[in-house]
Amino acid sequence: METELSRTLGIEHAIFGFTPFPAVAAALSRAGCFGVLGAVRYTAPDDLARDLDWMQEHTDGRPYGLDVVMPAKKVEGVTEADVEAMIPEGHRAYVRSVLAKHGVPELAEGEASGWRITGWMEEVARRQLDVAFDYPVKLLANALGSPPPDVVARAHEHGVLVAALAGSARHARRHAEAGIDIVVAQGYEAGGHTGEIASMVLTPEVVEAVSPLPVLAAGGIGSGEQIAAGLALGAQGVWLGSLWLTTTEADLHSRALTAKLLAAGSGDTVRSRALTGKPARQLRTEWTDAWEDPAGPGPLPMPLQGLLVAEAVSRIQKYEVDPLLGTPVGQIVGRMNSERSVRQVVDELTRGFEKAVDRINRVAGRNR
Repeated sequence: METELSRTLGIEHAIFGFTPFPAVAAALSRAGCFGVLGAVRYTAPDDLARDLDWMQEHTDGRPYGLDVVMPAKKVEGVTEADVEAMIPEGHRAYVRSVLAKHGVPELAEGEASGWRITGWMEEVARRQLDVAFDYPVKLLANALGSPPPDVVARAHEHGVLVAALAGSARHARRHAEAGIDIVVAQGYEAGGHTGEIASMVLTPEVVEAVSPLPVLAAGGIGSGEQIAAGLALGAQGVWLGSLWLTTTEADLHSRALTAKLLAAGSGDTVRSRALTGKPARQLRTEWTDAWEDPAGPGPLPMPLQGLLVAEAVSRIQKYEVDPLLGTPVGQIVGRMNSERSVRQVVDELTRGFEKAVDRINRVAGRNR
């Protein structure tokens, strides 16, 4: 499953796996793929350094990358406290009412919420990069489009390729103009923040828009046959995220959440602004339904919504309140119906890819 891009990066399979879990990223790299560690949860630089040290010890010298979240344009002089002050009291009261309706306990006195939107703020991402460039990362990906020009230049100075996600050909062309090396065409089916164009339509549009830059297909891909389809559409690899959530190396800290993922079908997700303020595909729950309720105040724009719901999300996760418990995940969740190791998943992907190629060869009159 080699392409020009995979050969450039020295990987056996043109599979790029995004994950918040170091153990999953390392396992992907060891399996001949390209593990990409999500950095958004590392608000303390020392925590990121600790896990990158661990990655160094567990990737067997194979390449890996880092995914950050930072806006292309810098907003000067705005602190987290400034943003907090913009949240209306009516929205805070609504959060309290939803939690009370489902009997969600309070956090212990002095216990801070585990998830904060601060990982989306530029100064945090820049501190992450100060750490990351001390390690031999081979790829820097940004989930909010093109990073600021000085970040792109700094990455290139360190010999690091830069990737950016795009939900349309217009976005992709902007990335190319910004000096991005790889464009990830993320279709509507994908988990997390995503646009409105399906992968089958989006991938060839982006390939044509940014040629000869390499493109990775993302969204709704969870089998070797789908990988073959992505490459047939002109992509030089695939970007997979949701598929790894139910691997044995993943650390969701919640058996209840894992059980919900294993039981979910492809129709059990929704694009909702409930988590961050931007449309993000996630499991549909009574929490997402509450933010779509016309009787409610509706979600706030990013980053206000993320700060508003941070403590609530932590409480829901800690106490595993099933009706409200969810996570970003793509429509491919319908295929995620058993817990397997990363290696087992990769083996299944490569076998499916080989079957698809053989099938096409037969259709084309070859291998008869």
